[in-house]
Amino acid sequence: MEYHIKTDFNWWLKWLACCVTLIAAGLTSAGLDPYNVYLLNVGATLYLIWSIRIKEWSLVVINAGLIAIYCAGTLYRILN
Repeated sequence: MEYHIKTDFNWWLKWLACCVTLIAAGLTSAGLDPYNVYLLNVGATLYLIWSIRIKEWSLVVINAGLIAIYCAGTLYRILN
């Protein structure tokens, strides 16, 4: 797949999602709750948007599932 980096929105979206998810993983390893979960939600949402745009349905399912799991965990933490 060939990219035109300056004009390809999908390329930027994918790498933004990657960076956000890596930062969230770093926050998780540092034990910085709940910011890690918030960024994991953002990263999964960005990846979900990207996977819908490129029509990669296995990634749509994975990221939709991750968002559901992260949101459930966030609600659980808020309610308890």
